[in-house]
Amino acid sequence: MKITEVKTFPVFYGSRNYLFVKIETDEGIYGVGEFGITWKEQAGVGAIRHMASDLVGQDPLNIEYIWQILFRGDFFPGGRIHMAAISAIDIALWDIKGKALGQPVYMLLGGRLRDRVVCYTGIGGGTPDETARTAKDRVSEGWRYLRMSVLDRDGILEPSTAVRDSVAHFAAAREAVGPEVEICIDVHTRLDPPDTIRLGRKLEPYDPFFIEDPLRCENPQTYRLVRSHVNCPLAVGEHYATKWEFRQLIEEELADYARIDLCIVGGLTEARKVANWAETHYIKIVPHNPLGPVSAAACLHLDVATDNFAVQEGGLVGRTVMEDLFPVQVPYDAGYLIAPDRPGLGVEFDEAAAAKYPFRWGHGPRLQRQDGSFTNW
Repeated sequence: MKITEVKTFPVFYGSRNYLFVKIETDEGIYGVGEFGITWKEQAGVGAIRHMASDLVGQDPLNIEYIWQILFRGDFFPGGRIHMAAISAIDIALWDIKGKALGQPVYMLLGGRLRDRVVCYTGIGGGTPDETARTAKDRVSEGWRYLRMSVLDRDGILEPSTAVRDSVAHFAAAREAVGPEVEICIDVHTRLDPPDTIRLGRKLEPYDPFFIEDPLRCENPQTYRLVRSHVNCPLAVGEHYATKWEFRQLIEEELADYARIDLCIVGGLTEARKVANWAETHYIKIVPHNPLGPVSAAACLHLDVATDNFAVQEGGLVGRTVMEDLFPVQVPYDAGYLIAPDRPGLGVEFDEAAAAKYPFRWGHGPRLQRQDGSFTNW
């Protein structure tokens, strides 16, 4: 079997763009992958098209060799756009391999450790009472893991106000759903160390399952400071590309949960290595999944085959999403993704439907401080 063509499909759905890649072979088997850097999809198109010359004519089953060529073949290491492009290609190759061998991808990663994968979903509202109500609604739908975010006020994020508001909303959600439901909070890199420490200490009585992305990703050394002051579990890593960026986090045990993004880190190939490395430090994985049906499927297969799995970010799971573009998607039931029996990733892609979702230029949401300065969304 040989790769014959690499196609890219940047599409707009809902409030954002997505980028899918389709790799075709001379035996009629195709695989589909997904690019993970939101609002940089056209850069991803360029990177994937550039890599296509290294792919056409290759055996798609020779995944590790292809990964190494794409990562190291041009001497200068790439950054996150480069790794997100490799990720999309890598996921598509695993899809092809599963289809060629007649097996779900998780069987190629070691086999089925669990029949279903528990997911978390988002909650929130304009007031603590509204957040409590959405929490109760989600639990009634079958979700047992919930996540809220550190809050802004109409696009303005002042750290001290955000900490007070977030604690009030978290406390209301906890009171509404009781102790048996797990609640996470996503700082989303919006706070600096002093405010993250204040937030963590104030949340401790309400037993968060974890605090996610409590700091920006540029300097992992700073996690030493936060770790020494906060007793709540930390979940970190969704920005990281390659296992090397996870190195300090894992080796120094600066986080309790590894937020691997399969569509940024280097695909299933690299994600599996990070997950196994994390296992040696008793760090569980919570894969990042803010993307589309291919990301969800890839995460599901990794989760099914990984012992040190905790919970899966649900993202769009449980909603009707691009059903004409993806007429077959992985199964879902009341807060759980179900291990599929179909070969490959278990999704089907109709490229003709992509024309219904034309790409739109734009940028992601942005926040500012009261003085007008920019701050992380």
